[in-house]
Amino acid sequence: MNFSEVFKQSNQLCKVSPDGKYLATCVQYRLVVRDFNSLQIAHLYTCLDPVMHMEWSSDSLFILCAMYKRGLVQVRQAAHCVLPRRTHDLRVTVWSLCTKSVSYIKYPKACQKGMDFTADGRYMALAERRECKDYISVFVCDNWHLLRHFESETQNLAGLEWSPNGCVLAVWDSCLEYKIILYSLDGRLLSSYSAYEWSLGIKSVAWSPSSQFLAVGSYDEKVRILNHITWKKITEFEHPTTIINAKAVVFKEVEKRPVVGSEDLSIHQLTVDNSLFSTQSKYEITQLPAQVPVIKPDPDRANPKIGISALAISADNRYLATKNDNMPQSLWVWDMLRLSLLAVLVQTAPVRCFVWDPHRPRLALCTGNTKVYLWSPAGCVSVNAPVEGSFQVQSLFWHCSGSSLVLLSKEHICLCYMEAEEEK
Repeated sequence: MNFSEVFKQSNQLCKVSPDGKYLATCVQYRLVVRDFNSLQIAHLYTCLDPVMHMEWSSDSLFILCAMYKRGLVQVRQAAHCVLPRRTHDLRVTVWSLCTKSVSYIKYPKACQKGMDFTADGRYMALAERRECKDYISVFVCDNWHLLRHFESETQNLAGLEWSPNGCVLAVWDSCLEYKIILYSLDGRLLSSYSAYEWSLGIKSVAWSPSSQFLAVGSYDEKVRILNHITWKKITEFEHPTTIINAKAVVFKEVEKRPVVGSEDLSIHQLTVDNSLFSTQSKYEITQLPAQVPVIKPDPDRANPKIGISALAISADNRYLATKNDNMPQSLWVWDMLRLSLLAVLVQTAPVRCFVWDPHRPRLALCTGNTKVYLWSPAGCVSVNAPVEGSFQVQSLFWHCSGSSLVLLSKEHICLCYMEAEEEK
C-alpha cells in the first residue's frame, strides 16, 4: 500500500464524486474540490457558515452544501432538483434549478430512514405520518408526479429502502416490533415477515447487490436471510460466544510495541514522526474452540448495546459481513453460497467502520487507531498508516474503482492506494 499526504477536513465531510474524478472536503466555511488523481485543488469555494452536510449530484457536476444553523442550502452549479427537509420535518421542499419552480410535500415522517431513491434515480419513496397512521408515497422524479400513495402495515415505521434493481421497497417497523414488509413499485403488498413477538426487533437491514437476498439484523443477535422469490427465511446466522465451527477461521489481532534504541532517535522523529513508536500488529489464527470477547449491555439505558447494528454484502453477493454490538471487537464474515460462517476477525479495539470493495470480495475496516485492516478469502492483513503526527482512522470508504481507500481521522483525511498485485 501507498499513502498520500494528509489534508484537513471538518465534521467527517469528505466525498468522492460518483464518476471518481474529484474529491470534495469541507473545512469549516470552505469547500475544497480536488482532482482525485493529482490531489491538486480544482475549485475552492467559501460558504456563508460552517458546512454540516455535503452531497454530490449524480452526474458529478454539482455540489450541495447545507448550513443547518442558518437553515440554508448552497449549491455550486446545482443539479436539477434539491430536496432539503424543513425544520421539525413539517414538509419536504423540492426546488427545481432548471425551471425555478418550487413544490412541497407534506407530512414527512421523522424516522431512521424515511426517504429513499431508486438506484437509477427515477423514483422516490417517502414515509409519511397522518392521523396516527403510517403512509408511503412514491413519486416520479422527472416531474414529481405522485405515482402511488398507500397506507403502510406498520405500527411505527422506522425506515424504508429500495432494492438495488428498484422493483421492491422494504419497509420495517420500529425496534418495539419485529416486522418487515415488502411492497412492489406500484404499492402492492408482496409479503410480510415477522420472526418473533414481544421483544426488541429489527436493528439493521441490507439488500444484496443482485436484489436476490435481504439480510435483516435484530436485537436477538441473529441475522435472517430472506429470498426474493417467496420472501421467506432461507437461513439465519447466530453469533455465539464460542466458535466451534471447524470450517470457520478465527483471526485474532496481536499487538507488539517496537523496541527503540537511542541510536534510532532524532529530534525530527521525536517531534514529527510517530512511526518509531507506533504499535505494530498482525493476525494470528486461533485454535478452535475460540472465545469471542463479550460485553454486558446495560438494560437500564436506551438503545442497549446488543444485536446486529451493521450489515454489508460484498459486490459479488458471495459474502456477508456483520457486527454484533455486544461483541464490538469482532467482525463476522459469512459465506452466502454455503450459508455458513467463514471467518471471525477479533480486534484489540471495537470495530468502528467496515466496507466492501465495490468490485472485489475485499473488506476494509478500522478501529479508531493508526491502522487499516483488510480481509479477503486469501486472509487478513494489518497496515499502519505511515503519516506524520497521530492519524487515528475513525472511518473509511472505497473509491468507486476499488483502487484506493479514503481514510478519515477526526480532523484530517488521507488516501491509501492499493498496489497492482493487491487489486488482482
